[in-house]
Amino acid sequence: MIKTDSVSTLVEKIEARTARVGIIGLGYVGLPLAVEQAKVGFHVTGFDLNAPRVEKLNAGENYISDVNDEEFRQLVGKGMIQATTDMSEMAGMDVLIICVPTPLDKNLMPDLSYIRSVTESIAQYLRPGQLISLESTTYPGTTEEVIQTRLEQNGLKAGEDFYLAYSPERVDPGNKRFSTKNTSKVVGGTDPESQRVAVTFYKQAIENIVPVSSTRIAEMVKVYENTFRAINIGFANEIALLCDRMGLNVWEVMDAAFTKPFGIMPFYPGPGVGGHCIPLDPHYLEWKAREYNFQTRFIALAGEVNRKMPEFVVDKAARVLNMDSKPLRGSRVLLLGMAYKGNLDDYRESPGITIYSLLQAASADVVFHDTWTPYVKEHGVDAHSVELSDEELKNADLIILITKHGDVDYERVTRLAKRILDTRNVIKSDHSNVTLL
Repeated sequence: MIKTDSVSTLVEKIEARTARVGIIGLGYVGLPLAVEQAKVGFHVTGFDLNAPRVEKLNAGENYISDVNDEEFRQLVGKGMIQATTDMSEMAGMDVLIICVPTPLDKNLMPDLSYIRSVTESIAQYLRPGQLISLESTTYPGTTEEVIQTRLEQNGLKAGEDFYLAYSPERVDPGNKRFSTKNTSKVVGGTDPESQRVAVTFYKQAIENIVPVSSTRIAEMVKVYENTFRAINIGFANEIALLCDRMGLNVWEVMDAAFTKPFGIMPFYPGPGVGGHCIPLDPHYLEWKAREYNFQTRFIALAGEVNRKMPEFVVDKAARVLNMDSKPLRGSRVLLLGMAYKGNLDDYRESPGITIYSLLQAASADVVFHDTWTPYVKEHGVDAHSVELSDEELKNADLIILITKHGDVDYERVTRLAKRILDTRNVIKSDHSNVTLL
């Protein structure tokens, strides 16, 4: 009877939108989610240890491009969204959503330090009647093995005293068609009561909920989705490498292949993969599979191919320069784009950073232009964007097109450039100074 009353009370508060919602981690996943929850009437508190970010949020300053600036300012002004670095305020939340990074270490091993740290904080302030939901990408079993195990050490039980679920984020930064609100939300609870509470919560702000039977299923759904993309991108990259050897235009091959109305879907090659999902998530599944004495050979092969693409780009850059009898060493190389995706201010794991670093190591005079990411500091690269002036375009011995941004006049670039290596098939017309990937 106690369990039922506890569930009913929380469900009633959620349905009445009087439940207090806490979102831990205010980045590309957490902040858009906070906005959607606040828009339907929840008072949302964001938790983040980044004090400048918290100050900016409380001042109504938006820093995520997918969030509408004016909408965000209004919600903050009405007191629907606030942020804090004080983790003790977790005790006052009815719902806590975990949206923290899950990176890989230098050996491509899962790094759950952020999840473990947050779990310790939650455990310190956990009280009966709370829903805890993890959204960070991870391997199947994390919710139960890491979070549930720790939270139950205080004597409270999931499904009886508190409720625990996994609902993977499906954020696609820069996507104008699918947002947090209209992207179907997979939800898996550790038990029926947790599932009921979690589904009730998410359906308040998300248009379509997809319940699954467990947290492990939900966790596998997430890594499967991103591994599917990584493998198919890896295959497209491998075909590009083969077409380069055979002297074939890989883009023409693919454009023709994708006219088939069944049995195929578009995946394209490029200079490598970047972002917070594709380069990282498959390795979580690969790592977990070893526990079951299982080798995920497709994942390993796709990762190997994708990680080698920046090296291939630099090798091809050297071949393009050779057309003008110029060595890579000392040549002025301009990278167009450093963000991992077009029209986005995010350079996490961008292949452009690796290419920049490889060109530096080869003693090339390398610079980049990107108004979306005007300053880059990651993996040993610390550089500012240069102005895309006529002089810069004319002086570059080679321009490598890394990211397609809407604010670049590629016709002008093509007209002024000596040589261009186009890794994204942006310059589709034939030009004597343009070489495709």
